[in-house]
Amino acid sequence: MGMDQTDLALVKRVQAGEKRAFDVLVIKYQQKVINLALRFVRDHHTAMDISQEAFIKAYRGLKNFRGDSAFYTWLYRITINTAKNHVVTQSRRLPANDIDAQEAEQYSGADKLHESGTPDKEMEKNDVHRAIVEAIEELPNDLRIAITLREIEGFTYEEISEAMECPIGTVRSRIFRAREAIEAKIEPLMGL
Repeated sequence: MGMDQTDLALVKRVQAGEKRAFDVLVIKYQQKVINLALRFVRDHHTAMDISQEAFIKAYRGLKNFRGDSAFYTWLYRITINTAKNHVVTQSRRLPANDIDAQEAEQYSGADKLHESGTPDKEMEKNDVHRAIVEAIEELPNDLRIAITLREIEGFTYEEISEAMECPIGTVRSRIFRAREAIEAKIEPLMGL
C-alpha cells in the first residue's frame, strides 16, 4: 500500500469514528508541519503552536476530506494558511528561510561553492549563504512559499499547485521569478 493509500485508509478510519487513527497521521507529519511553520516564524514554540492549530483544523475538516489531493498536500495547505494567518495577526514581517550550504547548492552558480579551503573562500561562501537567505527573505510571500516548497521541501509542481491553490503555470512562474531574484542577489558575489 503506497503512502497516499495508507494516509487515505487512516483518514477513512478517522471519518468512521476511530480517533486514534488521527494520532498516527499526527506522528507521521508533525515534524514536517513544524518545519513548515518555522519558515514563517523564527520561534520554535510559536511554530509548535501553529502546527497544533493546523492539526486541530485538519481534524475538524476531515469529515469534508474527499481524497481529491493527497492528505499530506491538504495538511500542508492548512498549515500554510494557519501560519499566514498567524503572521498577519501578529503584524510581523515574514522571516528568512534558514537554509544551509547544501541547499544553497541547488541555485545556479553553486559549483563555485565547492572551491573552498581558504579563509577567503570560506568568507565568500558565508557571504553567498547570507545573500541567499536575504534574497529569499525579501521575496513576496507567494514567491517565497513557492520556492521553499520546491527547493527546500522537495514538492512537485503539482503538489505546490494544490498547496497554494493556484494553476501549475502560476507555480512555474513564481518559482522562475524567485530564482531570478535570488540569482540577481548572489551574482555579484559569485563573479558571474
